[in-house]
Amino acid sequence: MKYGLCNVSIAPLRAEKADASEMVSQVLYGELFKILDMQKKWSRIRLHHDGYEGWLDNKQLFEVEENDYKKYGSLQPKLSSELVDFVTENHGQLMPIPLGCAVGSAKLLQHRFEGPTKSSVLNKDYLVSTALLYLNAPYLWGGRTPFGIDCSGFTQMVYRLNGHSLKRDASQQATQGEPLSFIEESEPGDLAFFDNAEGDITHVGIIMKDHYIIHAHGKVRIDRLDHTGIFNYDKRTHTHKLRVIKKII
Repeated sequence: MKYGLCNVSIAPLRAEKADASEMVSQVLYGELFKILDMQKKWSRIRLHHDGYEGWLDNKQLFEVEENDYKKYGSLQPKLSSELVDFVTENHGQLMPIPLGCAVGSAKLLQHRFEGPTKSSVLNKDYLVSTALLYLNAPYLWGGRTPFGIDCSGFTQMVYRLNGHSLKRDASQQATQGEPLSFIEESEPGDLAFFDNAEGDITHVGIIMKDHYIIHAHGKVRIDRLDHTGIFNYDKRTHTHKLRVIKKII
């Protein structure tokens, strides 16, 4: 088994080994992974923090020893906490990185990071304030950064920045936590899940106080939440049908 980490700011994780293939997620700077299948130009990887799999361009990975993978993988992640920050490469050049990069493993790349970080496990009181850092970030299928993010990437990163682990897709996240019967039982930071006409869970957002929700739909936005689902004031209609509310923390 080979191991690696992402050596660029943001790398697309693709469904197939081709640049034109669907981006299913993103790998952020410093994130660790197992290399399941290394080929000439592409590698199939499994991310350490959520077990998600996909194809990564070999130019955007750096191989590490198994001992380093286990060492850094066992530590509470140290994540960059500014919307944009910089790491200094070994030749003195600056590399911009977005919010939530795993800068704790920068030493493996012989890079230096001197900015503020988040590494503590925080209670749910901090989730909404973290979510607001992404407000107005554009929607991007597979995205995980303030420059483009999807609904489950948004919830995953907000929880990750507060020291908690969520799976990658909305349908996977819906298997976590404790279900609640009514909106009135929920607290800010709980997750609300929404399904489509076929009953498949396709959307997730973070509940705020007073029956509001912050979620990625076109952009990260705040809308009303009721027993039917999400009411979009701009469209004057419900856009998502509520399926279940989950208490994760």
